This record gives sequence, C-alpha cells and structure tokens, in this order.
Amino acid sequence: MSNSDTLKGNWKQLKGNIRSHWAELTEDDVEGVKGDWQNLVGKIQEKYGIARDKAEEQASNFMRKAKDKLNSTA
Repeated sequence: MSNSDTLKGNWKQLKGNIRSHWAELTEDDVEGVKGDWQNLVGKIQEKYGIARDKAEEQASNFMRKAKDKLNSTA
C-alpha cells in the first residue's frame, strides 16, 4: 500500500499524529490536507521552509512508522 493510499484510508486516525509530529501545522493546515499526500508534503514544505524532497522524506519516514503502528494494532 502506498503512502498516499495509507494516508487517505487512515486519515481520521493519522491527522492527530500529523499535528503532533509537525507542530508548526495549524489545525486548519491539517484539515486542509484532507488525506491527500501531495497536500501534506506541500504544507510541510511551506511551513518549515524546506525543499520538496526533504518534505517528502520527512513525510515518508512518518508514514513508515505510522504503517508499523497501524499494522501492530490490526
């Protein structure tokens, strides 16, 4: 399952963790992502002033850990 699919499919469970992980993201920022991978990466890039590839890397690392947690509770 791709990061995009996991994010969409588990959006309600993940959005609180996203807000905790990236504290610079406001509630409105997270709500605006709406489970869309590209929106998440863009918000991280924008709020933290980092290159897109760095934002992708951070988001991918987050999703890898999130998938592990989701799989361990399933």
